[in-house]
Amino acid sequence: MATGFQDRLETLQRDHRAVVETTNPVVPQTHGIFERLERPILGAAHVPLDWRFDLDPATNPLLLERLGINAVFNAGAIAWEGRVRLVCRVEGWDRKSFFAIAESDDGLQRFRFIGEPVTIPQQGYDETNLYDMRLTHHEDGWIYGVFCAESHDPTAADFETSRAVAQAGIVRTKDMERWERLPNLKTPSPQQRNVVLHPEFVAGKYLLYTRPQDGFISAGSGGGIAWGLVTDMSDPVLPEETVLDPRVYHTIKESKNGAGAVPIKTDRGWIHLVHGVRECAAGLRYVVYAFVTALDEPTRVVAAPGGYLIAPVGAERVGDVSNVAFINGAVSKPDGTIVMYYASSDTRMHAAVTSQERLLDYCFNTPPDSGTSHGAVEQRLALIRKNRAR
Repeated sequence: MATGFQDRLETLQRDHRAVVETTNPVVPQTHGIFERLERPILGAAHVPLDWRFDLDPATNPLLLERLGINAVFNAGAIAWEGRVRLVCRVEGWDRKSFFAIAESDDGLQRFRFIGEPVTIPQQGYDETNLYDMRLTHHEDGWIYGVFCAESHDPTAADFETSRAVAQAGIVRTKDMERWERLPNLKTPSPQQRNVVLHPEFVAGKYLLYTRPQDGFISAGSGGGIAWGLVTDMSDPVLPEETVLDPRVYHTIKESKNGAGAVPIKTDRGWIHLVHGVRECAAGLRYVVYAFVTALDEPTRVVAAPGGYLIAPVGAERVGDVSNVAFINGAVSKPDGTIVMYYASSDTRMHAAVTSQERLLDYCFNTPPDSGTSHGAVEQRLALIRKNRAR
């Protein structure tokens, strides 16, 4: 083996170990609702070298990267055998996304990719891109992964190469190694993504949260986060979508909103961590917000704090699709700790740490959106005057 090749390989290995093994401090936030980790927990540099480089000096004597990685983001999350696993969206230089599993002992430090990329059987010859998996450990014993399956719009003219159709693809597993592909979810909506499966049966059926949408990008007549019931996940037909959390003018969810992480069960209800989108001069701004639905009726909202929970800050605002915070994974630990896994600007993964106690306090005691500037002033004046009267 040539000395130059070996030297470069050792440098790459050393740099990769430094990325994967470096401790990531937890940083307190002034608001007290959660703490951010100082740095991203996963990015392109975390992807194993043998996934990117041909390590054979005979065929790659200059040790150039052959299958480059552009980004790691939008990961579903699950507690698994005492550890935390993330099923990440990994995007290559070719813009094609695939799923890969990263694991951490405590769900915060030293995430590393394990095994090989996940193989999802293709459904239909024209299925081009798969991404953004949500993981639900359902009470029926299966772990379901619901993700976006994107294809070129078959009604598009030849020159309309950016027109796409999104559907909700479904897989299931019991060991997180063998993944069974099920039929795509059938709903009344022409476009469907950001679908989340509730972890428990409701009236003996599978409850799914959907996002009815007319276009691939634009919600059109789609009203917000909806819900529906499916009898059999091996033939997933959802005949009706009922809006649970509507889009609202001049709010963080004006343009679009969609389900995010699998709802977290607490003694006061189900905590939903979701995303909202508004338009601004810089384009679309994505943030994470929260609400709570009733424990015995998870399709009824019982608490809805106004505004966002997580917005992109600092370097998080810069990336392939800037000004984005997006969540589709969270883990609730037995001690009440909740780790929220969010991506920034379609580029990298982050973690934020909170607790059931703090999130419930935030959701039930933060005022709802007032709807107007006048109402916002009245809310703030009430807070100020209460504090000054003490």
